[in-house]
Amino acid sequence: MPAFRLRPATPDDAGTLVDLIRGLAEYERLSHEARPDAGALRRQLAPEATPPLEAFIAEDEEGRALGFALYFYHYSTFLTAWGLYLEDLYVVPEARGQGIGFALLKRLAEVAVERGCPRLEWSVLDWNETAIRFYEKLGARPMDDWTTMRLTGPALEHLGRPAEPRATPAG
Repeated sequence: MPAFRLRPATPDDAGTLVDLIRGLAEYERLSHEARPDAGALRRQLAPEATPPLEAFIAEDEEGRALGFALYFYHYSTFLTAWGLYLEDLYVVPEARGQGIGFALLKRLAEVAVERGCPRLEWSVLDWNETAIRFYEKLGARPMDDWTTMRLTGPALEHLGRPAEPRATPAG
């Protein structure tokens, strides 16, 4: 079994993360939607970034990236507590089955516990049965009573336009 190590990503890893994100987009059949920006990632991974973005990178003994887990804080009003949201977990095809995905998710769970976060949440594509089974073996449960909603493009622009001032009756 090839050796690998996990380490926190730094702003200097932005280009590596862009390559991994492109691999993830291809795997998820979403390459047409992926537009990762190394400059943006560099700024967002900086220690002073607000809001903070964090990631772990798995790499082999020669320093080649094998996978990543990218995450950030999210808030639960019901728990009045911060949790962690795993945006993406990805392992390159040639390195799958070696425990890298498990190691990344375990390390992220350790971070959540260390920081007192009562939740670690993420989304998984409905068709990705391999990932769903993997997550369920770890004790994760699907939240079938929730539907992810997304507002983008013209609909977001329309809703996000500043309201026009209302005329008030002269008095």
